[in-house]
Amino acid sequence: MDNNYSNSRYQKQEMLKEFGLEGQHKLSLAKVLVIGAGGLGCPALLYLAAAGVGNIGIVDFDVVELSNLQRQVLYTMEDIGKHKAETAAQKLKAINPEIQIVFYNKQISNENALELIAGYDLVIDGSDNYLTRYLVNDACVLLNKPLVYGAVLRFEGQVGVFNLADPISKIKTNYRDLFPNPPDPAYSFSCNDVGVLGVLPGIIGTMQATEAIKIILVIGKVLHNCMITYNALENSFYQFDISPNEEFLMTIPKDIPAFLTFNYERYCNPKHDLEITIENFENLLSTEQLTIVDVREHHEFPIVDDFIFKKIPLSEFETGIFSISRENKIVLFCHSGKRSLQAMEILKSNFPEVEAYSLKGGILAWEKFKKMNNE
Repeated sequence: MDNNYSNSRYQKQEMLKEFGLEGQHKLSLAKVLVIGAGGLGCPALLYLAAAGVGNIGIVDFDVVELSNLQRQVLYTMEDIGKHKAETAAQKLKAINPEIQIVFYNKQISNENALELIAGYDLVIDGSDNYLTRYLVNDACVLLNKPLVYGAVLRFEGQVGVFNLADPISKIKTNYRDLFPNPPDPAYSFSCNDVGVLGVLPGIIGTMQATEAIKIILVIGKVLHNCMITYNALENSFYQFDISPNEEFLMTIPKDIPAFLTFNYERYCNPKHDLEITIENFENLLSTEQLTIVDVREHHEFPIVDDFIFKKIPLSEFETGIFSISRENKIVLFCHSGKRSLQAMEILKSNFPEVEAYSLKGGILAWEKFKKMNNE
């Protein structure tokens, strides 16, 4: 590569007095792990790579889908069906071949989180579920790694920095100080449930990359011990402080053995026993008579024609519940598994003896399962 071309890549940021050649050198030595190569991860990764962060890790087990392209700007139509982490790594390498990129086509878990995170200076959390957020937070606390958090839903996003001490007060907060306990899974919605404005993850993900660069260079006012929320409809920002919550300090696994055995699935979803996995549902379809109920509203897609079911929208479930046959096992499903859990509460309150389950992941998971098994 031509040296003049290479040396000019970062000249606009090297001109900044807070940055300079020394700052660029710090970036080249930095190691940043990005959890999730989706709506938040894509813009964060783009700007980290373009800025010259020397070592970037990408963790994501999912594949690119058509519905991702509205906001996950690293991918194109040609990438549908490909692993996100690997595809993102290839795209970033084309943008900046001077940096090192490692991808992990796997889901982060108790078994691999500490090993993955230990080799990096800081972590950017671009995940979209509470299980991953609590797991990654706890791993960063145990390893003393700064964590740049971001989340989006509908028209609103938030970003903050955890596990990084304020240089003056020395106070250091983590995700559990903001959210001591996971919300009820039946009422904790994600983009899959209620949608998101496509540009919003770009804004929040870019802010996450900005915080990461500030942390690496030790410049500016980092968002440690505070959170910024942004409302795209109102064009408003709101910042609030986060204080240590000693009451919930003991909820974090105290050491590595405790972390390895902590059941995050049950912790974040105490209604786990009320759900049935896609695999088990498929087995029951072929071995037993089931009463299957769709609790989505009448206008919702996709249309399901893989099995026979009864339609009782959640909005009509209180009255419609008495028309459900209770002779067989009952499986309720919706778009992503949230509303079917709410319907389960109604069903169980009226008929506590019935054997019933909510389809985990909903029809989204069912469609993905079919696609994977047909390839």
